[in-house]
Amino acid sequence: MGIEVKIYIKRLIKERNISLRELSRLADIRHPALSELANNKRKNINLGHIKRIAESLDIEDIREIIDLEITKD
Repeated sequence: MGIEVKIYIKRLIKERNISLRELSRLADIRHPALSELANNKRKNINLGHIKRIAESLDIEDIREIIDLEITKD
């Protein structure tokens, strides 16, 4: 068994009917950095980015943005 980090940015922007570029503007995060995060291309996650995303989208539970999933290897 392993643990995988799941990032739900694509789901969030779809639910809120905004673009990734709009979220980038709202959260003041460079679009390429946000795109890498949304596409699980980042090795390190900047907690400041998660905080700004939460503030921009009025999210109170971090698990709406990021969570851990147990995988069967």
